[in-house]
Amino acid sequence: VSPHDIQAIYCANVLGGMILGQLIVRDLGFDGIPVYNIENACASGATAVHLARHALFAQQYDTVLVFGIEQLTALGGGTIPMQRNDHKTELYAKAGMVLPAVYAMRGTRFLHERNASPADLAAVAVKNRRHGALNEYAQQRSETTVEEVLASRMIADPLTLLQCCPSQVDGAAAVVLSSRRPSQARPVKVLSSVVVSGIREQADDDILDAEITARAARQAYEQAGLSPRDVDVVELHDAFTIAELLYYEALGLAPHGEAVPFLQSGATQLGGRVPVNPSGGLLAKGHPLGATGVAQMVEIMWHLQGRAGARQVEGARVGLTQCTGGGIAGVDHAASSVHLLGV
Repeated sequence: VSPHDIQAIYCANVLGGMILGQLIVRDLGFDGIPVYNIENACASGATAVHLARHALFAQQYDTVLVFGIEQLTALGGGTIPMQRNDHKTELYAKAGMVLPAVYAMRGTRFLHERNASPADLAAVAVKNRRHGALNEYAQQRSETTVEEVLASRMIADPLTLLQCCPSQVDGAAAVVLSSRRPSQARPVKVLSSVVVSGIREQADDDILDAEITARAARQAYEQAGLSPRDVDVVELHDAFTIAELLYYEALGLAPHGEAVPFLQSGATQLGGRVPVNPSGGLLAKGHPLGATGVAQMVEIMWHLQGRAGARQVEGARVGLTQCTGGGIAGVDHAASSVHLLGV
């Protein structure tokens, strides 16, 4: 499409401030068309695609541009700041309940309940850094070993530095969505699009139960008329190594309790049954919050069109993206989104 075909723009961003979408496109010749700015924590990019798809179904537009963008280097380092509009969340954060600590508690519980070892967590980082070495867009493009991952400095026990996604990263990603018949030979279809919010936590909740993601996944599979066995390639939200293991089970890729054997089988590496994070995931690619959900879809699109180069998942016809976002006091997560794409 050409720029004049674009009828609306959806900009996903978390920390960039007011009217960022208008500022970004100001000099690109999109004068006068609607620009929507969307913030939904780490799920912002996926939420922007979800909302744009609704507008196409409603025939409000037939061709739109969706992009996500983030400049985390402007924060000067450290953990991602929590929202300032909730005194309870701010109190939790001051007490140390930031996201690395939350996932570290999940990691500790996982090691205890699953009879797993720290090396099992580190193996996720090794796999994703191996994939990231093949991705020219990844921030971290060097492979690593289990020993190096475990020897990197401790962030929140048992999570070491190389088990946490880089927080000093800038990035952007964009897609065009259209209800028009495309001219290219192999268009990618959005088969399902789901966004859900978290539920209030109870004292006896299982912190290894990624309920919000499992709920979104069930709805996405039902909407698309597919099952986990139909998925050929996955981009999921591996902000920490433990997250990827939990999401194997929440997405139905592995049975409950079988995340570690599933990883050890090689099923989720390139050449396996269902490669997970062939881009390198957030652990290698980085996590520019507003861009991540859109970037995941771009990666899946390249695989479905046979355009992913050295990391190509051969024969991929159905891909899944999952993005979960936001620590919020008293609620498991703020938002989760699952999309299924297909050719």
